[in-house]
Amino acid sequence: MAKRPHIIIFNPDEMRSSALAHLGNPAAVTPNLDAFAASEAVSFRNAYCQNPVCVPSRCSFFTGLYPHVHGHRTMSHLLRPGETTLLKELKDAGYYVWMNDRNDLTAGQVPGWTESHADEIYYGGQEKQGPGPENPEPRGEPGGKNYYSHYEGKLKLDERGVNYNGDDEVVDAAIACIRDLPEEQPLCMFLGLTYPHAPYRVEEPYFSAIDRAKLPPRIRASDCTGKAKILSEIRKYAGMDDYTDADWDELRAVYQGMCMKIDAQFGRLMAALKEAGIYDDCAIFFFSDHGDFAGDYDLPEKCQNSFEDCLTRVPFLIKPPKGTVVDPGISDSLTELVDFYATAMEFAGVAPSHTHFGRSLRPVLADRGAKVRNYAFCEGGRQPGEPHCDEYHLEGGGVASTVTPYWPKQRAQSDDEAHAKGIMIRGARYKYISRTLGDDELYDLREDPGETTNRIQDPALADVLTQMRLEMLKWLQATDDVVPFDHDARFTPEMLWARVRGMVPPEKTDEVKQMIADGINFPMLMHYCRELAGQKKP
Repeated sequence: MAKRPHIIIFNPDEMRSSALAHLGNPAAVTPNLDAFAASEAVSFRNAYCQNPVCVPSRCSFFTGLYPHVHGHRTMSHLLRPGETTLLKELKDAGYYVWMNDRNDLTAGQVPGWTESHADEIYYGGQEKQGPGPENPEPRGEPGGKNYYSHYEGKLKLDERGVNYNGDDEVVDAAIACIRDLPEEQPLCMFLGLTYPHAPYRVEEPYFSAIDRAKLPPRIRASDCTGKAKILSEIRKYAGMDDYTDADWDELRAVYQGMCMKIDAQFGRLMAALKEAGIYDDCAIFFFSDHGDFAGDYDLPEKCQNSFEDCLTRVPFLIKPPKGTVVDPGISDSLTELVDFYATAMEFAGVAPSHTHFGRSLRPVLADRGAKVRNYAFCEGGRQPGEPHCDEYHLEGGGVASTVTPYWPKQRAQSDDEAHAKGIMIRGARYKYISRTLGDDELYDLREDPGETTNRIQDPALADVLTQMRLEMLKWLQATDDVVPFDHDARFTPEMLWARVRGMVPPEKTDEVKQMIADGINFPMLMHYCRELAGQKKP
């Protein structure tokens, strides 16, 4: 058997595509990822997640299934026994699977379920971390402009001149694993990191390395028309009207500083792979589960059923193992994160154990101009009567606590129209969002890349709207369920024996019962037993 490549998955949380310098952000400082894309990897400019929050997205890209297939469209419904993932499938195929405890994937209440996905799980919190923010009370008092901003600013340095966080610990643990890699066993390594997820905070040198003057223009809510109700509802409860452009720029700069730290950690891991002599034998995937408003539309963080590019378009870089043709650089080919599953499984040489909707990206890796999709889809939200799909709910109609910085988003989700189920379809030029309640949205991304003007009522785009709705219907028809690979028996052994026992001579009883136990199909069983019955005739 040919040597199987190592599969390395570097997965920051909440990193938008526009956070990378090589994708056009003049303020970004991402030298390792930029060099990676320039010489060894393909960076997908138009890669989309399937849900704009953590759990549904991870359940999707690790299975190749869309969130709606098995109801994985909430933060509190994770994969359960009977479902599988790339990690478990590679482990069962002989890979040594290492992962950290940044789960958001498997149901934690099922004993042994998460552990079945990996040979080794690194549990963080074993190393001293911190210290905290320079401002000991970064949120201020309730009612202040920062209370729901998620902004914490500059972090302190310890006596060693560092601020050691959970991501640093995970990267160190991963490097230790690489240095002690089991002989002759391929490695699958999943690093699920926390940065640049809110709260927005970072230490030096990252804090000051971002040139505030180079930040790209921010998309302001006042410049937008026809946006989804959920956005205005979150803004209403967040109470950030006093935030100035300077305040937003500071928040955005800290977010970029967090992305810079992710880039540095990625560089450290790549150096460790090279030092161990296995870098060339690795298929390396760098992507995020979803993006972040980071000040666009006058909002921080993200939202369950909003589909702006800052939330749904994510960095996605792939370096194939040696011997695979690669055309490094930026590809404009449209792709989805479900395609990660198909591509990684193909590199590993492992056949998927279930139906999935991913498409291998190897053609695009060989030719950046190749195309594997015409449309990308994303989905989220809930129906009326589904409060269990909110990010926070209490039995008996309770409400979320105002203490948590997530309260504005959670409070907004109590509005059925604001939190209505939505589906996004994005083609080469247009993006259409269908909602079960409230207004739909339609954007011309060529003329309006910031998605500021909803043209759902524009008669000039009526034909475009009709076509997008038709394509969405076709997608839903094609993906609304999956048929398992394994087949079920229609009859129990007792049922089968009852059907044929009158045809079976006594001396053949044990033989026929054994055939039933071995799983003979019903037509073959009937044929054989009819022959036996014929032998009994005088």
